[in-house]
Amino acid sequence: MRNLEKFIKFLDLIGYREVFVKDESLVEELLERLREKVEDCCRCRLCRTRKHVVFGEGNPNTSLMFIGEAPGEQEDIQGRPFVGRAGHLLTRFLNLFGVSRDSVYITNVVKCRPPQNRNPHADEIRACYPFLEEQIDIIAPKVILCLGAVATRTILNLPERASLSRIRGTVQEFKGIKVISTYHPAYLLRNRRGEQTFQKDLELALRLSGLI
Repeated sequence: MRNLEKFIKFLDLIGYREVFVKDESLVEELLERLREKVEDCCRCRLCRTRKHVVFGEGNPNTSLMFIGEAPGEQEDIQGRPFVGRAGHLLTRFLNLFGVSRDSVYITNVVKCRPPQNRNPHADEIRACYPFLEEQIDIIAPKVILCLGAVATRTILNLPERASLSRIRGTVQEFKGIKVISTYHPAYLLRNRRGEQTFQKDLELALRLSGLI
């Protein structure tokens, strides 16, 4: 298995990213091995207060990957991403386009809930980032939709105070993957005026990924 992983990484380095999506069982196996590493992680303080690690879920062979910032209370309880009110809203928007939640992959920058749902600190993001990067490498989506400023800054390596409003509406790139940034669904729960913009960004991501 180790030699096979090295070969896959070599193919990835020379530009053959599609190899990841052609063997579904291999993708699932690599993700499961990564999940086991994440669930044993104690790289930062968040491991002391979590109930569950929230690794991510969905179609591992998808062309579209959603990345939020961190699990919330319900996610921490259930061990699943985006299952609270913001998650239900995200599912509703997907359904507007005839796309099921199961057809995409959803995860977060950090895999453990920050206390009181605060934003993850910079050192917590650094500790968890290698796991996220490996997730992306294994899934190899065509498009990443960053949900909120934390995910956007992390994926695009932007300064801590970089404004989401200056990025959204554009198509950026990460390792050859198209990156679109939009509001976090939790923001829409407080500001319904952002829903039209969010829907527009989501539609762009779905079209670029070939899901609609």
